[in-house]
Amino acid sequence: MENKNILESYRKQRDQIDALADKLAEKHQKHMMCKAGCDLCCMDYSIFPVEFYSIRERLKEKEYQHNVPATKDENSCVFLKDHKCAIYDERPVICRTHGLPLLYMNEDGDWELSACELNFTEFDMDEFSEENTFPQDTFNSKLFMLNKEFIAHFKEKKYNEFDLIPVKELLKYIT
Repeated sequence: MENKNILESYRKQRDQIDALADKLAEKHQKHMMCKAGCDLCCMDYSIFPVEFYSIRERLKEKEYQHNVPATKDENSCVFLKDHKCAIYDERPVICRTHGLPLLYMNEDGDWELSACELNFTEFDMDEFSEENTFPQDTFNSKLFMLNKEFIAHFKEKKYNEFDLIPVKELLKYIT
């Protein structure tokens, strides 16, 4: 499969993530404090090349013009403007799941639950189950495999399967 098709597969997976995230956000709406203006999670993340190139391609297609003032906080996302995401429609997977109850396996092989400290403050954690949490490892594994296939098509072999690219590097290609 060539990279154009892999990017389409990535976008389809991203759509699946959005659908599940929307379903979970609705299910947990009374416990979710996430809203426009909340940017506690908007950090300087690094992402797989497949995500980076997908976002880069879409921002170029939209002729995105970066007019976000530089932040004084080097840990904040460069696309955060007035407490909102300037590339919201194209944001990385990690940003699409913020605030949700995330289920993942820790280094010891035990299942662990993670959620924003502002959310679920009055929720019995024992009520979380596979049906009402986001299976982070499942989607991360699929993303890892898509990325592995994507980087295999680079002639110059510039990435290995564990390489991540800082989101802020997008600025080099879109401004």
